Amino acid sequence: MHCASSKPVRAPAFFNFATDVLDHWAAVSPEGLALWWVDSSTGTEQRFSFDDLSELSRRASSYFYSCGIRAGDRVLIMLPRIPQWWIGMLGLIRMGAIPVPATLLLTHRDVLFRLETAKVSAVLTNPEGLTKLDGFSGTRIIAQAPPDTRYDFDRDLPHSSSEFTAPRTRSSDPGILFFTSATTGEPKMVLHTQASYGLGHQLTGELWLDLRSNDIHWNISDLGWGKAAWSSFFGPWHAGACVFALDVHSKFDPALTLDTLARYQITTWCVPPTALRLIVRQDLKRWNFPHLRHCVTAGEPLNPEVFHLWKSATGLELHEGYGQTETVVLVGNFRCLGRPIRPGSMGIATPGMNVTLLDDTFNEADPGVEGEIAIRLSPQRPVGLFAEYWLNPDETSHKFHGDYYLTGDRAVRDADGYFWFVGRKDDVIKSSGYRIGPFEVESALLEHPAVLDVAVIGKRDALRGQVVKACIVLRDGFTPTDELKTELQTHCKNLIAAYKYPREIEFLHELPKTTSGKTRHVILRQTASKN
Repeated sequence: MHCASSKPVRAPAFFNFATDVLDHWAAVSPEGLALWWVDSSTGTEQRFSFDDLSELSRRASSYFYSCGIRAGDRVLIMLPRIPQWWIGMLGLIRMGAIPVPATLLLTHRDVLFRLETAKVSAVLTNPEGLTKLDGFSGTRIIAQAPPDTRYDFDRDLPHSSSEFTAPRTRSSDPGILFFTSATTGEPKMVLHTQASYGLGHQLTGELWLDLRSNDIHWNISDLGWGKAAWSSFFGPWHAGACVFALDVHSKFDPALTLDTLARYQITTWCVPPTALRLIVRQDLKRWNFPHLRHCVTAGEPLNPEVFHLWKSATGLELHEGYGQTETVVLVGNFRCLGRPIRPGSMGIATPGMNVTLLDDTFNEADPGVEGEIAIRLSPQRPVGLFAEYWLNPDETSHKFHGDYYLTGDRAVRDADGYFWFVGRKDDVIKSSGYRIGPFEVESALLEHPAVLDVAVIGKRDALRGQVVKACIVLRDGFTPTDELKTELQTHCKNLIAAYKYPREIEFLHELPKTTSGKTRHVILRQTASKN
C-alpha cells in the first residue's frame, strides 16, 4: 500500500520548504502541474507548473528584499484565493521571512490586533484588505492594485530578478506564524519553525491526504487559517500533487461546491464538517464525481449522520483527521493503512506521532477511560509540533506538562486504538455527577430531519450543577414550537443515554462562529449564564 511516511519525520540541521521541497519538484518534474486556479464567477483559469512557481517565488523573494523585507521579519499576508497568495507565501519562506496568514473576513480591529501583536513590518494584501490598514506605518504591498500604487506586486514582480540566492535557514528558525481562531479569549500567536510545518506536514500530505504526484487536491478552507497550510500548501506539495483553488466571491454555496467537484478533474477533496452538514442536505443524486477517489474532513468532529449520508449518495467515505493550528495531523483515518473507518471515531494515532490520553492525574488513561489528548515529547520531540506561543511564555507553559504537550481536547480510546472525541476541555458538561461530551448529543440531534445545525452546552443549575442545553438551527420548513422541543428530547433519549438528553432547547437563526467556521460554544455559555 502507498504509505510512504509511516516512520517519524526527522529534521536535518537546515531546511527550507521552498528550496528543499518546491525546488526539488521543479528539478524532477518541471512541467508537473503544481497550482490550478479558477475564478468561480468568470471561469478564468491559470495553471502553474512547479518550474513556474520556483521561478516566480525567486522573483517574489527579490521583490520583497527590494521592499526592505529581511529574514526574520513578520509579513501579514491577507489575500483571497488568488495565485499571488501562493507565490507570496513561497517568496517569503524562501528568503527566511515569516508569513502571518490572515483572512479578509477580519475586521479592522482584528487586523490591527495582529499587526501590533506580531510586530508586523509589511503587509501583502489587495485593495479590500488595504481599507483595514489604517494606522499601520509599515510597507504595504498590493496585489490587484489600482494604478500608481507604490508597491504594486503584479506590476513589479515580472521585473524582479529570478536569480535570488536564498540564505540557508535552519530547521529551528522561525518559519510561519498563525493566530488561533480564538474559540475562547483573544487569538494566540502560534509560532512554527521552518521544519515543524514545512517538513512536518509530510505526514499530512502522504498519510492523511493520501496524495501522489498525479493527484489534483482541492481544499475549500479559507487561506487565512492553519488548515490552508495543511491542505492547500505544505501537505500537497510534499507529495508533488497539484493544488486546485477556486476563487469564490460570495459566502459558501454548497451547490457551487458540488458543481466544481463534478466539473473538474479533482481526485482528492478536503472539506470541513460545517460545510458538509450543508452539502449532504442537497439532492446529491444530481451530481456525479468521476475523478474523485479520496475525501477528508477536519476542523470539527464529523457527525456519523453526515458520514452515512455522503457515503450512501457517493459511495465514498469521509476520512476524518484531527490536529490543531499548533500541530500537524495527530489522529486520523488513514486510507493507506487499510484500517476500517468507524463512523463517529476520529481514527487512530498518526504513525510517527506518539499520541496518548492523560487522566486527571496526568497518567496515561486505560482503554475506555476518558482523558486529555496529549503528545509524548520523549525520547524525542516530534517534528510537527509548534515551537511556542510567541511572546506568551505563560500560555506556552500551560500547554506542556512534564514529557507531554496538552491539546485541551478530551477523548476516549477503545481497545483497538480508535479515538472518540468527547469535547474541548472547557466544553465538557458535568451534570449530577455525570460527564457529558457535547459532540455525542449534537450528533444525535443532527439525525433528526428538522435540525440543520446544533451546539450543545452546559448551563448552570442549582440542583444538578449543570444541565444540558441544545441551541438548534432548524432546516427550512420547520417551525420552532414546544411540541418540536419535546419531539427532539424524545429523539435523543432513543439514541443516547437518557441522562444526556437536552433538558433545555433554544431555537436560533444561526450559531456564533469563528471566522474559520468553528462554533463558539463559549459565547452560547455566556449568553445562557445571563438568562
